[in-house]
Amino acid sequence: MRLIISLAALFMSVILLQLSTGGVGPLDAISGITLGFTTEQIGLLGSAHFLGFFAGCWWAPRLMGSIGHSRAFAVCTALGAMGLLGHTLTENPAIWAALRVASGLCVAGCYTVIEAWLNAKVTNATRGRAMGTYRIADLGASLVAQLLIAVLPPASYVSYNLLAILCCAALLPLTLTRASQPETPDTPRLRPALAWRCSPLAVAGVIVAALSSSSFRMVGPIYGQEVGLAVDQIAYFLAAFVLGGALAQYPMGWLADKYDRRWVLIWMSGAAIVSCGITIGASTTGTVGVMITATLFGFTTFPIFSISAAHANDFASSDQRVELAAALMFFFALGAIASPYVTSALIDRFGPPALFAFVAFGHLFLIAFGLKRMRARPSPEDRTAYAYTPRTSFTIGRLLKRSRKRR
Repeated sequence: MRLIISLAALFMSVILLQLSTGGVGPLDAISGITLGFTTEQIGLLGSAHFLGFFAGCWWAPRLMGSIGHSRAFAVCTALGAMGLLGHTLTENPAIWAALRVASGLCVAGCYTVIEAWLNAKVTNATRGRAMGTYRIADLGASLVAQLLIAVLPPASYVSYNLLAILCCAALLPLTLTRASQPETPDTPRLRPALAWRCSPLAVAGVIVAALSSSSFRMVGPIYGQEVGLAVDQIAYFLAAFVLGGALAQYPMGWLADKYDRRWVLIWMSGAAIVSCGITIGASTTGTVGVMITATLFGFTTFPIFSISAAHANDFASSDQRVELAAALMFFFALGAIASPYVTSALIDRFGPPALFAFVAFGHLFLIAFGLKRMRARPSPEDRTAYAYTPRTSFTIGRLLKRSRKRR
């Protein structure tokens, strides 16, 4: 309990940050629909966010090394607040896309600071409890952030100002804490080739996880609007996806630890394809059917990243895991940058079902690639324990390094 109390400021900053930045994606999509943006323009907003996220993951550790944890966090939250407030000054989609780059920088930068701070404060004995609380705070706030859209009017000065206030409020717990700032850790080298050497299948898995998650969360509101959901129902639709992902973590983790992880990835991708087909078929069954299928979609697609990361760690040495986590996040960011724009273009041309057809095609590729990789080498008998891996920053590997023990 003392541990959780001592880290309460960090967890509160995580919650406030997630409430702010987690809500801007769906709010932008719904606002774009209200303002008459094209489907491709709305998709570009999501891609711009992940472009900023990618840049922030690379830049934030260097900023933190130059000016310290608290000041780096302040810089990043200021960028996020400015990006939110800028939405109220114009209705130009190109300018909104530039503002979303700022929000992506904010997310990557703030999580880099928080995770570096957490890593410095926990020990091997307390790491598990700290990570468990961190995951609950992050996932819980993400779920609530989707629900905020039900009460925030689209394209409204009030809505964006409220999110900006939450972003600024994230500053208070961390900057007011009496805990001393930790020493700045060394910046992990970004070596994408390391992930490919450890596991080409894991690289493919995180890319497919990126196109599933980012396309749904950034472009999903367009699908919801096209199938007849009201604004408040779209909020529940997105929240159902996050809830399904949260519910999947324990059973999928148990399967990934018990069976060959390549088969688990293949069967999960097969289940994802089935859930995509069910979601398309349920689009005319009413609100309840759409919500249930969104939960199923989250359940089958959300764990793909963590299973892929666990599989890659099976082939990595202990001193490679920090850089491996950064390399996997690199490939996730690349997939997340491309998929919202590509998905929106497909929806514009072929209609709403194209969203899930695109995701299904990605998982079909993952099945084929997984079967091919199973012929290349056997699965290692000595494996790391499965852990839910947040997709937050290049430095997340420092928190997970010591919690991934060999089995």
